[in-house]
Amino acid sequence: MSVEKAIEKLQSGEFVLIHDSSEREDETDMVIAAENVRPIHVAQMRQDAGGLICVAVHPKVANELNLPYMSRIYEAAAENYEILNSAEADDLPYDERSAFSISVNHRDTFTGITDADRALTIKKLGELSTEVFNGSGVGDFGKKFRTPGHIPLLRADDDLLESREGHTEFSVVLAEMAGVSPAVAVCEMMDSETKRALNEEKAEEYAEEKSLVFLEGDEILEAYRNNRRSD
Repeated sequence: MSVEKAIEKLQSGEFVLIHDSSEREDETDMVIAAENVRPIHVAQMRQDAGGLICVAVHPKVANELNLPYMSRIYEAAAENYEILNSAEADDLPYDERSAFSISVNHRDTFTGITDADRALTIKKLGELSTEVFNGSGVGDFGKKFRTPGHIPLLRADDDLLESREGHTEFSVVLAEMAGVSPAVAVCEMMDSETKRALNEEKAEEYAEEKSLVFLEGDEILEAYRNNRRSD
C-alpha cells in the first residue's frame, strides 16, 4: 500500500521519502520526478534535507547517452594525474563503488547554482531522459547541457536492484513503476542537531508533518520483484 501511495505522489509531482537500510547508508532521501521539479522544490531540498542534490538516471537512459561512471573517468586520467590513483575510492564502507557520473548545468543557466538554475537543469534532464527512454533525443545532450556543472548525475546499476540496493536504484525503480520520467532528483536528509544523517524516526515525523509517503527500500524491492514475476 505504501508503494502504491508513493507512486501516486510521484505522478502528482510530489516528494517521496526513501530510507535505504540500517545495514547500508542508513539514510533517508527526498525523491521527486525530475520532470516536475520547480525552484520551490530545490529550495525545499536545500532547506529541509540539506544533502547533495543529484539526479539519478535509469540505466537504459545512461547507456543510450553513454554516461560514464566518474570512477572510470578518473581511471582513464590517472596516467597523467597521480593524485587520482592515490585518492581512489576503494574503501567505501557501505558499497563496492559510487554511482556518480558527470555533473552538468543546462546551457540556459547562468551560474547554475541558484534554485532557479538548478530547477531548470533538473527539469530538462527529466524531459530529455523521457525522450531517450522512449527512443529519441540521444543527440541532444551536448546541445542542452554543459559539464562540469552543479547537478551531479547518478547512474543506476544496469541490473538495478538485482545487483545494488542504493537510493539511486530505489528511486529510478519507483519512477519506472510510476511511469514518470526515468530521471529522479534525490537529496539526503541531514540533521543539524546531531550533525549526522537524519534518523529514521525524525524522517518519518517529517513525512507525517508534510503529508508525504515514507518508504523503506525493502518495500520497493518487494514490489519490484513482484512486478518482474508477474511480467
